[in-house]
Amino acid sequence: MSRRCELTGKAVQSGNKVSHSNRKTRTRFLPNLCQVTLLSDTLGKGFKLRVAAAALRSVEHRGGLDAFLLKASDAELSIDALAIKRDIAKKQAETAQAA
Repeated sequence: MSRRCELTGKAVQSGNKVSHSNRKTRTRFLPNLCQVTLLSDTLGKGFKLRVAAAALRSVEHRGGLDAFLLKASDAELSIDALAIKRDIAKKQAETAQAA
């Protein structure tokens, strides 16, 4: 399982730790990933995703999983998140035609 957020694509970064004496040591900066279940209002069920803590705040800010996925670009989403996005778009199109 890769250390990558399924919604934002945030991944491991590398860089230097710099001491007070300005000595540089290579290090890896890991994203703060959490295993969460996010609920989809349109589909009426939950999905387990591995997301960064910052992405959770973004999901809440945009008004839930459905709104976040529909606004997100396909390049940064994982394969599972893309499948959920397609299902949500399909379901919303069906309800729009029925109304």
